[in-house]
Amino acid sequence: MAARASWKGHLKVGDLACAVGLYTAISSSDRVSFNIINRKTGHRVERQFVDSETGKPVERDDQVKGYQMENGDYIVIEGDEIAQLMPESDKILNIKAFIGYDDIDKLYFDRPYYLAPVDEHDEEALSLIARGMRDGKVAALAEAVLFRRNRTLLIRPHDDCIVATMLNFDYEVRSADTVFKDIPDITFDKEMIALAGHIIGTKQGSFEPSEYVDRYEAALVELVKAKIEGRAPPKKKQPPERKVVDLMEALRQSAGMSSKGSAKKVPAKKTPARSDSHRKKAS
Repeated sequence: MAARASWKGHLKVGDLACAVGLYTAISSSDRVSFNIINRKTGHRVERQFVDSETGKPVERDDQVKGYQMENGDYIVIEGDEIAQLMPESDKILNIKAFIGYDDIDKLYFDRPYYLAPVDEHDEEALSLIARGMRDGKVAALAEAVLFRRNRTLLIRPHDDCIVATMLNFDYEVRSADTVFKDIPDITFDKEMIALAGHIIGTKQGSFEPSEYVDRYEAALVELVKAKIEGRAPPKKKQPPERKVVDLMEALRQSAGMSSKGSAKKVPAKKTPARSDSHRKKAS
């Protein structure tokens, strides 16, 4: 079945424009999904909103948005008041600037879409824009009203297609300081650094998406299949017990394991007396 565009409009840079569509590049439709049912009857359960104080059902026309104030009271926000704030869509994906591929922190990446021409007449203009970006090793920052909100997208050539990645707003990206501000700088002795470097060197590889399997999803599929076939559900494998070892011993064990089958091995060294220097902050 042919993919359906999530949005259609015109990509515009200067006086050059072409009709394009955004097609979602990721999908969860193939995941196992469940409905909530009544165990006693087997019937599907319907969700109902009830008043938190009276416990009585609330009709749809009486369900409105409310903003909670500091004193616990709510102010009512009507649907038409929100609708008036939504920007008018002109169906234009307007390129504002061209930037380097790596000029945007990937923390701002939200959802990727494929950007494709709507029909054959627009292929030439879009291909020209893509060729210019590829030759200049740049990406485009564009703005548009998408899904009732103004959004910023990063448009860039990717292999033989064009990807438009929706970007998070600045207020949506948390500062790393909220997590890392209390982690101290630590000094390590040379043997620890050498062992860590050896482990990293023997684990060099590349990213192959097909090699990474969603084990939880696969287990769900197997569970459903067993239920349909009347078999006993598969038992969960118990993880091996982990022995508590100190950091140096863990590094040595890991280096020994990663050296198997490798021409190079880390030579055994006499262990010097441990000091507390690795626990102190770097001066």
